[in-house]
Amino acid sequence: MQATSTIPSPTELSLLKAMWRQAPLTARELHARVEDELGWSFSSTRKTLERMLDKGMVAQASQDGIQVYRPLLEKVGTLAAFARDFSVRVMEMEAPLSVAMFTGSKLVDQQELERLDNLLQDWPGDEA
Repeated sequence: MQATSTIPSPTELSLLKAMWRQAPLTARELHARVEDELGWSFSSTRKTLERMLDKGMVAQASQDGIQVYRPLLEKVGTLAAFARDFSVRVMEMEAPLSVAMFTGSKLVDQQELERLDNLLQDWPGDEA
């Protein structure tokens, strides 16, 4: 998986989170995991997966004759970029975000929290 500063849309993030928990998954399996959260049709899941393929966010492969998807966006780097974008664009903050906002998350473990903290504190392109 590649490190990234790509900011996924909220619906793309929902699909990525499902794949970060378990991959590869078929489109139907992904849809089952996000259906309650997103409240949309299977065709919407397929359309979003197609856009994500075009953007290089996911990869598609054939497994036992069935198309499956796996994330190409690395979890911690993507979450850091998402948090950074929120802090700068939405909250108009100039200081780095605190990793404390991720404490208690079911999405990241302690090792990932430490890496996330490093990314948030030492953002590429920030002037020292």
